[in-house]
Amino acid sequence: MRMILAACAAVVAVAAPLQAQTIPSPDASAQGDLAVTIYNNGQALVQDRRQLTLPQGRSRQEFPDVSAQIRAETVTLTGNDLGIVEQNFDYDLLSPAALMQKAVGEIITIVRINPATGAETRERARVLAANGGVVLQIGERIEVLRDDGLPVRVIFDKVPDGLRPRPTLSVTLSAPGGGRQPVTLTYLTPGLGWSADYVALFDEARGTMDVQGWITLTNQSGTAYRNARILLVAGSVNGQQSSAARRRFVAPSPPSAPGRPLRNAGTETAPRERLGDFYLYPLAERTTIAQAQQKQVSFLAVEGTPATRAYEFTNSWLGTLEEPVSAATVLHFSTAREQGLGDALPAGTVRFYQRDARGTPQFVGERQIGHTPMGSKLGLAIGDAFDVKVRPIVVSRTRLGNDRWRTTMRYELSNARPQPAVVTLTQSGLDGDTRVIDESQQSERRSADEAVWQVAVPANGKTSLTATFDTRY
Repeated sequence: MRMILAACAAVVAVAAPLQAQTIPSPDASAQGDLAVTIYNNGQALVQDRRQLTLPQGRSRQEFPDVSAQIRAETVTLTGNDLGIVEQNFDYDLLSPAALMQKAVGEIITIVRINPATGAETRERARVLAANGGVVLQIGERIEVLRDDGLPVRVIFDKVPDGLRPRPTLSVTLSAPGGGRQPVTLTYLTPGLGWSADYVALFDEARGTMDVQGWITLTNQSGTAYRNARILLVAGSVNGQQSSAARRRFVAPSPPSAPGRPLRNAGTETAPRERLGDFYLYPLAERTTIAQAQQKQVSFLAVEGTPATRAYEFTNSWLGTLEEPVSAATVLHFSTAREQGLGDALPAGTVRFYQRDARGTPQFVGERQIGHTPMGSKLGLAIGDAFDVKVRPIVVSRTRLGNDRWRTTMRYELSNARPQPAVVTLTQSGLDGDTRVIDESQQSERRSADEAVWQVAVPANGKTSLTATFDTRY
């Protein structure tokens, strides 16, 4: 039978008259005027300005409601002529399990209720151990507290001094003058993060899209931050980073997506506050970020920015595919000041919607982007085209010498759409000395490894392109 350590957590009680310390209300907060700066790497800078009444000389001051993941080595405390002698962060938080652990060697009260009669019996017991289960001495017998479905309560005479209801930093200060004064507590903490999310409504007929940008805040630091001024920093700041933050903010590109989303990096400076090489995004109003909460705040709203649909296909090597495969559906747009979004875009996910025949927006795909300067050109692959297919075929391959080969390729393209389509066809995997010696349509040598064609495919029709390559292997 499974033994419990938390001693029936839902029914643990503390005898009120004998409490060793005062337990504050769950809604109360000792925090002062809060300012929280949150970075993309899952950490934050907290500045908490509190009013303290200090005696003259040395005293110990407690700061409840700091982050449960506070990096104690980053703590600074500023005030008038204050000196920090010592600081401690109390990790032991009040919980049923912690109460039982602290009660080892102490006397507690076990309350059992007879489910048939409702009669209540109480016994005093000494806690002998709480290692994976609770071992009790009741009179002359040894008993293991079990989770056997019977109503059981555990009553503790007091809350031990070492347990804190909230994360608490204690600091020994030296104040020559004493009196009431404001002090600012500053520290770094993991567990707070943010990312950008974008909702884009694409209108293919008009060739435009409306974009709404959202800041998504997350708090897993173990503490709520109430009525805080929030400043977000967009950019990669070196520092400690939690594994949870890495999982959230670093994601691989979809394997079907051709190329990278950022097609051309912009050179325009966005009209936002900067800090060194980072952009700052202050929230317009103070807000509360509760523990284990996800909160969204709007930061971008643009209507009618130009956008176009395109089709792209990349053949990674000079080989034949057994059957036609879909071209990627790619949406192209710009972040430029003129004819674009006109802003720098923090890293995040862009989700695209398009209205159906009934006028209802339907989800059509999404793609992640990195930090994107203003003036950039983006091409986001959002899925595979149902009606536009490509099949590369090796027509012939001839050996020219010890290390030279001549390969003729045919690319068959089909389009079942009622409108014509243009497919950006890329042959990659070419080495630096590959030459295109013959082709049915002029290509663009985008790099030493890629040859690119813009192939027009008629509505409800097919077309083909041929090219011959002189390669080393």
